[in-house]
Amino acid sequence: MGSAGLNTARDKMVRAGINETAIETFAHYYRLLEAGETGMIPESTVEPLDMERLVDVEVSDEDGAAAIAKTAIIKLNGGLGTSMGMDRAKSLLCVRRGLSFLDIIARQVLHLRQQYGATLPLIFMNSFRTSDDTLEALARYEDLPVDGLPLDFLQNKEPKLLVKDLSPVSHPRDPELEWCPPGHGDLYTALHGSGLVRQLIEAGYDRVFVSNSDNLGAVPDARVAGWFAASGAPFAIEAVPRTPSDRKGGHFARRRTDGRIVLRETAQTLDEDLEAVTDLERHRFMSTNNLWFDLRAMQTELERRGGILGLPLIRNVKHVDPSDSSTPEVIQIETAMGAAIEIFEGARTIEVGRDRFVPVKTTNDLLVLRSDVYDLGQDFVLDQAGDDVPFIELDGSFYKHVGEFDKRFPEGAPSLKEAKSLTVDGDWTFGHGVRVVGNVELSADSAQRVAPGTVLTDG
Repeated sequence: MGSAGLNTARDKMVRAGINETAIETFAHYYRLLEAGETGMIPESTVEPLDMERLVDVEVSDEDGAAAIAKTAIIKLNGGLGTSMGMDRAKSLLCVRRGLSFLDIIARQVLHLRQQYGATLPLIFMNSFRTSDDTLEALARYEDLPVDGLPLDFLQNKEPKLLVKDLSPVSHPRDPELEWCPPGHGDLYTALHGSGLVRQLIEAGYDRVFVSNSDNLGAVPDARVAGWFAASGAPFAIEAVPRTPSDRKGGHFARRRTDGRIVLRETAQTLDEDLEAVTDLERHRFMSTNNLWFDLRAMQTELERRGGILGLPLIRNVKHVDPSDSSTPEVIQIETAMGAAIEIFEGARTIEVGRDRFVPVKTTNDLLVLRSDVYDLGQDFVLDQAGDDVPFIELDGSFYKHVGEFDKRFPEGAPSLKEAKSLTVDGDWTFGHGVRVVGNVELSADSAQRVAPGTVLTDG
């Protein structure tokens, strides 16, 4: 028997048709929450982590091709892009040449299949709110589905809990707001509950490559696949060096007690440890959320643990309606999929180039992706035009939401390949053929227009 709050939450999940594995996983974390678990990882319990680099690894073409042939691809695609003013899958957003994230991902995979003569199944983990739109958009790619395997499976959902007593929140005005996703750590719960791990093994696949659908740099790479296969590791994550703009993000460290690698998120950091956490010389590497895991190792661990990997808890406090601070405070129980690295003995990390980490979380990122900083090759892989990606900061009052952003770049993104940074304060609309060179700052108290063909410089 559980507490009254847990029993109420269980009943609510059963009525919503949520599978038993997901309910038991939620109950596991609910009990941790009741016991006062915070999920914090003190600095005193970890030490810095160093790692090998992909550029130093030797993988033959034959070994890479053999490894990629036994690889399945999963793209996390549950996000609605609400922070950018969207109400449907972010991956439907137009990126380049009239192509969306989904278009480019599909074409990347179809090209790789042809290149390697491999099946490379592509499977999306969708949410209940992104599945229909995603499958409709992918219907044009008739060769994309692989016989015997689904094109998607669904992420779970769980009740938001009132901070005051851990009971499931009620919000009759918009019942959808009573629910939240359990974080991308739900990947493993959803895979187990759907039976997809066993299905992939039976279909002859050895490993899975997982990445976010909003990261077009995360192409299934034969060289990385070959390295992972040769390593014998059960689990691995691609990492990149942290930059000043990544100070507040999660990072890798090594746990002192058992030597295992951990991924510490900002929400798991004590206030007194913030200085050490933001020290880029001490904690040098962050996750790309590009993951590789051995299917049999994952199946063994999930079955041994009854479908509950036991990832570290992330206690996320928000308002039931995130856009309305007058609504009650709630706890969202979350986990991070990269945190599974500490579950597997012998797990590895490898430093990759920043070209494998091109996430789009804001319209600042979207502007860079739509600009000439990147070329889109015949293989639909992003090629970075220059050595560095410019820093972009657009005024959130005018550019935060995609609709308003698009109005201010009606002729497309300016040229940014010669830019180091672009900071826009105020309401500026950009004409056709604008070039940004060096470090540029624009500021205005009223609406302004940058004339077509203008060259903006730091002079």
